[in-house]
Amino acid sequence: MIGNAEFKNGYAGYREVKIDDASLGITFPMTVMYPVDNPEQIERLGPYLLELARDAEPSGGRFPLVIISHGTGGSPLVYRTLAQHLARNGFIVGMPEHPYNNRNDNSLEGTVQNLAYRPRHLRMATDWFFGNKMFKEKLMPNAVSIIGHSLGGYTALAAAGGMPTSFPHEASDGKPQLIEVTRDHRIKSLVLLAPASVWFRAEGALRAVNLPILMLDAEKDPYTPPFHAQMILGGAADPKKIQYRTVENAGHYSFLSPFPESMKTPAFLPSQDPPGFDREHFHKTLIADILDFLYTHHDARCDG
Repeated sequence: MIGNAEFKNGYAGYREVKIDDASLGITFPMTVMYPVDNPEQIERLGPYLLELARDAEPSGGRFPLVIISHGTGGSPLVYRTLAQHLARNGFIVGMPEHPYNNRNDNSLEGTVQNLAYRPRHLRMATDWFFGNKMFKEKLMPNAVSIIGHSLGGYTALAAAGGMPTSFPHEASDGKPQLIEVTRDHRIKSLVLLAPASVWFRAEGALRAVNLPILMLDAEKDPYTPPFHAQMILGGAADPKKIQYRTVENAGHYSFLSPFPESMKTPAFLPSQDPPGFDREHFHKTLIADILDFLYTHHDARCDG
């Protein structure tokens, strides 16, 4: 199986790539982590230190692909420890930075354009792997999963067949609009973490989403409270395919990788959890649960 003894707790490679979006006339960055045979060294990724093998060649074999979609105004690197763990256990992971909806440039937050661009950029990230000479021969052909946190949960659902509708304030004409999204049939499973789902409020908006889903939300989340998850449970084609639980005492940001002590301050909300919540301990369980789910729903065999 994927994650057999050859890859469990192996090494994670890392590289930074650029994806071209000709229609917008831009490139946007993507962080890539993947199984390698080279020993890891401490590398600096933005403000974080992580053990990785920079620019190493991928291990032999074929692996499932996971794309991680960050939250609004966020950064791919806040899911770095999850991506590293997946790479060490036999997954190729892409973490694109969503253009105009990230911590460096959030100019399209709350707009129709952002709702349309986000799932399209997930497709472009997936296309990049299947077109790249280093990775295309390393991929299992039908084993793509999306992990989405917060607005990344919206993005994953839209890419997997959801039909979103904007709110009046998100469009220049003040009217709700059906967002045109091309479904990516390569996606075989979703992991939704504190997902934002209110754009799928129309009748039947999630009926085409018919695939295994692991969905976790947080008990003390003011941004995506439980009704978001309930909309998904009530709207998806087959709720029996959804594994759902609420994480006790967790907050919206508890799903982000633990931050270094130097970054933990009440002024930096993503570093904060409800009183008594242990993010470091929780992430050991979270990563194991996600890995188990992905193993279960990628039944192809590794060639390595």
